[in-house]
Amino acid sequence: MQRAPHHRSGETRSRKRLLAAALGVGALTASLLGGGSIAGAAPQPEPRTTLSLPSPPGGASVRVLVFHASATAESPTVDAGIAAIETIGQTGPAAGRFGTAATDDPAVFTDAKQLGRFNAVVFLTGGGDVLDPAQEAGLESYLEAGGGFVGIHEAARTEPYSDWFTGLIGARPTGAPSSTQRAVVEVGDRMHPATTSLPLQWKRPDRWFNWVQNPSGRVHTVARVKENSYTPAAEPNGWDHPVSWCRDYDGGRSFYTGMGGTVDSFAETDFRDHLRGALAWTARISQADCKATIDANYTAERVTEPNQPGRNDQIGEPHGLVVAPDGRVLYIGRGGADSSQPVVTDWNDPGIGKGRGEIHVYEPKTKQVTRAGALTVFGNKGGGDELVKNEEGLLGIELDPDFMTNGWVYLHYTPHSEIDRDTRMAERRVSRFTLDLATNRLDPASEKVLLHWPVQIHSCCHAGGGMARDSKGNLYIATGDNNSSGFSGGYSGNNPDPDFKGVSFADARRTAGNTNNLNGKILRIHPEDDGTYTLPEGNLFTGEETAEGGGKTRGEIYVMGVRNPARIFVDRKTDILYAGWVGPDAGAPSTTWGPAKYDTFAAITKAGNHGWPYCMGNNQPYRDRNLPDPSKPLGWYDCDAPKNESPNNDGLVNLPPVTPNTIWYSPQGGGVDYPRDANGIPSYKQEEQKLLLPWLKGGGQATMNGPVYRYDASSDSPVKWPAYWDGKWFVGDFYDGEQPRHAVLTDPRTVGMGGLPVHAESLKKIVPVGSGGIRNLMDWKFAPDGSLYVLDYGRGFFTSDSNSALWHVTYQGGGATPAADQLARRAAQ
Repeated sequence: MQRAPHHRSGETRSRKRLLAAALGVGALTASLLGGGSIAGAAPQPEPRTTLSLPSPPGGASVRVLVFHASATAESPTVDAGIAAIETIGQTGPAAGRFGTAATDDPAVFTDAKQLGRFNAVVFLTGGGDVLDPAQEAGLESYLEAGGGFVGIHEAARTEPYSDWFTGLIGARPTGAPSSTQRAVVEVGDRMHPATTSLPLQWKRPDRWFNWVQNPSGRVHTVARVKENSYTPAAEPNGWDHPVSWCRDYDGGRSFYTGMGGTVDSFAETDFRDHLRGALAWTARISQADCKATIDANYTAERVTEPNQPGRNDQIGEPHGLVVAPDGRVLYIGRGGADSSQPVVTDWNDPGIGKGRGEIHVYEPKTKQVTRAGALTVFGNKGGGDELVKNEEGLLGIELDPDFMTNGWVYLHYTPHSEIDRDTRMAERRVSRFTLDLATNRLDPASEKVLLHWPVQIHSCCHAGGGMARDSKGNLYIATGDNNSSGFSGGYSGNNPDPDFKGVSFADARRTAGNTNNLNGKILRIHPEDDGTYTLPEGNLFTGEETAEGGGKTRGEIYVMGVRNPARIFVDRKTDILYAGWVGPDAGAPSTTWGPAKYDTFAAITKAGNHGWPYCMGNNQPYRDRNLPDPSKPLGWYDCDAPKNESPNNDGLVNLPPVTPNTIWYSPQGGGVDYPRDANGIPSYKQEEQKLLLPWLKGGGQATMNGPVYRYDASSDSPVKWPAYWDGKWFVGDFYDGEQPRHAVLTDPRTVGMGGLPVHAESLKKIVPVGSGGIRNLMDWKFAPDGSLYVLDYGRGFFTSDSNSALWHVTYQGGGATPAADQLARRAAQ
């Protein structure tokens, strides 16, 4: 190939040059080669020029124009950038190659004949005004005709007074970038050609900009830089710090990367792959979805009305939902009555705690709600302290794999008929009922009790309740530890003393930490057609262990050491179990007793012990208590070899080792960690904490685990969420302040072993928070059509109110771009 000659004079270069690619880009006209210097040029009040350009510009012989003018001193990255783009165009599969031309003459943007030959334009520019109004109008016409644009690093400082160019770039830097530093880039988009081949956590040096306004939600961010991995310049952006993004803009396609601020960047294989994918999309060689995380492409609609006075015709006290294969939504109410109804809290009254656990069905085709039925439950004691209120009731729902033929529904609940008011004990059960698929009515006489076990009901709380099933038809049942942490200062909930008629209600070692008790667990069974169940292989225990004399384990236990797992989900593509549970009540860490309250999410790949009440988070231990004075501390628990030495334990003393969890957060922040001493004990000094997950925070907090999205390419649903979200895990909190409502990405190499998420992004505008939004998220599930259903609890506790509702969140952003019939090479489809 040939290059137009260029000359150096001191620090000034004459920038009239042309790089003609071997694919045969024709010489540019004299207007491209001529003209005076544009350095420092200010916008002129010239009329807008509208070019007559082919639509879309360029053709099958793909060409890319690199524009590198600068109103300031030219960056040393220009030569490296031009050479890298030229090499990218000449290498790789033949279907992805292109020719390259480069110039610093802005007159090209008013020459329709020449500009129309290029499929994409790259701005490798420096700061300042490099285009006059007519030239900027020409670039605008180019985008309107369907052209592509790639901006690299300093291009974000080009045309600083142009609102249109600001929209084209997506964001403006606050000032100079950081010094060259190695940082971690989170590559959240695993679909876009610019990122699909990159590491999940990409460690590379660059000069990192901060942004005046965070573009997330207005552009589609494909990669973010982790600010805690380097020292940012002034005015940092925080945990959500976009570094590369794209969008369909003004008829064309725009891609910007804040990377490429060093000469060495352009020699990196991964960075060249990043540019290669960006150029492939903007030049119409390949399609990509750059709409998936733009907030305006989603609609959240409330689909149930407030209940009619005195009737729960639309919704009960929201507590869980499941979506059937035909799209109908079944959702349950725990058992709290309408707020106008009296609540019985006197144990001498036979009606104590009596409530109606309701099942409703929403039909999306007709937009009608049917009250399918109700169970008489224990669980309507209302509010008050933990010796008054109660969280029992109708707690979970799941459907049989053959639901569309047999109508079988599994319900997890506490029947009022089985309570013992004298001992204040109750029975929790999982039963199978039959729903009439034609009328959406539940047959109460069809009940078959699969599993039941005792729970104490003297004290609140932590009933758990969620259910899920895997690809093999196994049923997972989340049970709470049903104990109070109020007698251990809100820490480990391991005070053995308080009891009612011999049953401890403040010692979670009796429940969650007990291998012979079904509370504080996630159970796994296989329902059989006759209403019984069998035990699948691979549970934590078989129930027949002979250790310590035998008879001290339950074979239904899949996970032990969980506190209040209200919501669980199984990804049937991988059969990974995802769970979240609420922590205790301590608002701050204690150097005596251990960590503050940690609400927890875990991706669980195999049976195990997840720690409560011995260890929390990433195996941060609590302290044992002395007897007869439990206010006196003993030694720290050993997370690798925990022992249950509670006088209330009837299971094994020697427990399985604790598996670290994936996500944890406290009022202080997310992923709280501390320096550890030689024995591995954290300091628990708040001033020494490190936040490993800075994207979340608690306070008043209550985890609401969500689903993993799976994109169905064969579906023609107009409302399905895009493929971008495929494999992402949705985690949320009951509350909507600073608490999590995010989609996270885990690393397959470390998932289930305590590996932290490698990427997170907020869903707070897509699943809207705040007034008029979903304030109290109670459950969320994707439907077969790829849309999302969400339950909003309402604004009061232990009841339903006018804000209690089922919501539907749909996507209307459309498919990938460019359209298939506008691809430069049809073979690239």
